[in-house]
Amino acid sequence: MNFDTKAIHAGQEPDSLTGAATVPIYQTSTFVQQEQDSGYVYSRIANPTRTALETCLAALEEAEAGFAFASGMAAEDAVMRLLNPGDHVVMGVDAYGGTRRLFDRVLTRWGLTFTSVDTSSTEGVEAGLRPETKMIWLESPTNPGLQIADIAALSELGHAQEALVVVDNTFATPYLQRPITLGADMVVHSMTKYLGGHSDVLAGAVCVKDLAIAKDLGFIQRTVGAVAGPFDSWLVLRGIKTLGIRMRRHCENAGAVAEFLAAQPNVGNVWYPGFPSHPGHEVAKRQMDGFGGMVLFEAASAEEARRIISSTKLFFLAESLGGVESLIGHPASMSHASVAGTPYSVSEKVIRLSVGIEDPADLIEDLRSAISG
Repeated sequence: MNFDTKAIHAGQEPDSLTGAATVPIYQTSTFVQQEQDSGYVYSRIANPTRTALETCLAALEEAEAGFAFASGMAAEDAVMRLLNPGDHVVMGVDAYGGTRRLFDRVLTRWGLTFTSVDTSSTEGVEAGLRPETKMIWLESPTNPGLQIADIAALSELGHAQEALVVVDNTFATPYLQRPITLGADMVVHSMTKYLGGHSDVLAGAVCVKDLAIAKDLGFIQRTVGAVAGPFDSWLVLRGIKTLGIRMRRHCENAGAVAEFLAAQPNVGNVWYPGFPSHPGHEVAKRQMDGFGGMVLFEAASAEEARRIISSTKLFFLAESLGGVESLIGHPASMSHASVAGTPYSVSEKVIRLSVGIEDPADLIEDLRSAISG
């Protein structure tokens, strides 16, 4: 099946009892046991609505298994529990602030070590490897800098080291990029973003290539218990049905907005992987089916950046991304505030846009008005 068909049908057969065309919300904590084992005992261990979502996720990411969690951070934490004290992880200098907070402030206390490198450089990643390196953690595109990692090349590099390669695919989604097909071992998502797509759910996911790893991760999921609830699973399933249609519009609108910004005399750098001038453009063109809905640009000053983000009407000033509505953010004081004053801080002049699916002419006019003052 092609992507849009899988998004609607994978794991989502009509209900065997009633014929319901939409997967029911099995809002129950426990299941009455019968002579014939249904496979469901307790909803922390498994729930039919969550199973439908996990089956769909695995199909979309071309993985062997999928796991749904209560948030993207819960998904990341579960992956890191596959490692042991003393293990070393190579990660990107440009990484989501919440990921770095988890790694630096929580996981280092449990004996893991981390080295930050430029993951857009295969040589840079190779230089960060140690004999005890057990994982390479990638974002592509990165948050917020929109850097591109060569997933296929870095997967080969990691496997030669006998290290797992994990890709946070939140920005790209499986519609635009399938890291497991490119060689990665695991894919992580904040399903709160594009997969849910409507800014009304908090959820995370991990998709796994190897069944042995899937067995270990499944044990962690049901033992630690940070699982996605049935209603949250249902909301994400609903969002995934229109993922392909939405991502096509996100990409189209983001490209138009990026072109507009690049032509403005009072705007500095504009970062968008769809620009031929973007350092990662050729890699993105090779491994992605589109360039995504995120755009980054630079105001003339930190003060000007703050004025712009408070002046838009259609671009809501808010955390998060990937919803149908457009959002504007200031990474230095919002998503990456926890790394302020460190080598990983983001310039206060930088503005991040999550370009929604509204009419692009209206979005451009909103930005034009905000930038011109």
